[in-house]
Amino acid sequence: MAQSTLDSMPGASTGTVVVTEPLNFWGGKRVKPRQEKNAEPVFEPATGRVLCQMVPCGAEEVDEAIQSAYAAYQKWSKMAGMERARVMLEAARIIRERREKIAKLEVINNGKSIIEALVDIDIAWQSIEYYAGLAGTLAGQHIQLPGGAFAYSRREPLGVCVGIGAWNFPILLATLKSAPALACGNAMVYKPSPMAPVTAVILAEIYKEAGVPDGLFCVVQGGAETGSLLCHHPKVAKVSFTGSVPTGKKVMEMSAKSVKQVTLELGGKSPLIIFKDCELENAVKGALMANFLTQGEVCCNGTRVFVQREIMPQFLEEVVKRTKAIPVGDPLLESTRMGALISKPQLEKVLGFVSQAKKEGARVLCGGDPFVPSDPKLKGGYFMSPCVLDNCRDDMTCVKEEIFGPVMSVLPFDTEEEVIKRANNTTFGLASGVFTRDISRAHRVAASMEAGTCFINNYNISPIELPFGGYKMSGFGRENGQVTIEYYSQLKTVVVEMGDVESLF
Repeated sequence: MAQSTLDSMPGASTGTVVVTEPLNFWGGKRVKPRQEKNAEPVFEPATGRVLCQMVPCGAEEVDEAIQSAYAAYQKWSKMAGMERARVMLEAARIIRERREKIAKLEVINNGKSIIEALVDIDIAWQSIEYYAGLAGTLAGQHIQLPGGAFAYSRREPLGVCVGIGAWNFPILLATLKSAPALACGNAMVYKPSPMAPVTAVILAEIYKEAGVPDGLFCVVQGGAETGSLLCHHPKVAKVSFTGSVPTGKKVMEMSAKSVKQVTLELGGKSPLIIFKDCELENAVKGALMANFLTQGEVCCNGTRVFVQREIMPQFLEEVVKRTKAIPVGDPLLESTRMGALISKPQLEKVLGFVSQAKKEGARVLCGGDPFVPSDPKLKGGYFMSPCVLDNCRDDMTCVKEEIFGPVMSVLPFDTEEEVIKRANNTTFGLASGVFTRDISRAHRVAASMEAGTCFINNYNISPIELPFGGYKMSGFGRENGQVTIEYYSQLKTVVVEMGDVESLF
């Protein structure tokens, strides 16, 4: 069943795929849009070609999906954790079996390199496997009370959860939200980004094939209006959102009207601090990993690179040399290390940040221009050359605002105390990093960072076992790790009296 869209993938190449199947999924099957009005073109980033049409779901369709999810939740929540685990492990197995096909479709829809997409698919099945392992461990406590009375707690699911994803990790975000939700006994209605709507429905088909009740994982397509319908729906118990700060605020506001639980994973402008005693080779590689994965379209990227003044010349020389050598081009080629940005407006926005940086006094050491690959079919793609900016100051737009593209801003610093203060001088707090050989300094800096994650002598390493989330305006709640179970479940206390009631009346 899940292979229908994937069957053409082995022979597919960039610029050849057209998606014609419906992208909505509830009641255990793909669902055609009721009306074709307000359809939006979805583009293949590497070519600029129209891949398919995305038709947003209206109120009736959203309600139908949520009712379908609620019916499935009634069955799924009554199953034992080990029963749920078996179904989830089968879903993980199917993803693992079809990883190359799914990764290829992800690349066509998203523009990232096939090397990165394969890693995303591996993390996806690992996520389902990890939470399947936790499903059978969910338990409460027994508390003995005076006089033979006792109490116990039950960890129970929330109900129908809504996941709203971003376009930089389409199927991975759908998995990172759905796996803990399903492990806890919930159902999920998922809305992918309208710019990358193609692979979430593949996940829905795989869950169905693995044996979940029809409706347990539904997919509705749409933009802001569809998202609003989901957040306001009375049968929704929780909303997990990944995206921008302004949209996150709206999600929180809408969800507050009916007191829904909310997890927000928002933007970042994370600092990467490189001390003069670092292993320079590793620091350079860390800076590249912190800035250029997925064409720089990663919320936790370390885009403010603070380098101790004494090693700034050596660092810049090496990082520029390696940045210039990054192969940009057809994302389906295994030799490519940087694909296309998600859309033309996003490309223009990122290039605009580079122009603004130059006006404000930054120096472009390499890149920052539109890139036209030699392959004729890629001429309309949304490519740019990865960029390193020097001569940056803390008050520059490129240093303060999230660019979400392959642009690294490098800033000098002198002392530990100074750089910690500057690193924390931001409204964001998603991630941070430090490179140093001094173990005491490493832990001291990590403790001082106002961010949800701090990487020591590495960057952008996020195994599924580790909690991920933000401080400050980068959001709240966590994804990944054991703690996420607490964000998809609730505790009920049951008090049992074994004797007579003592009454004051």
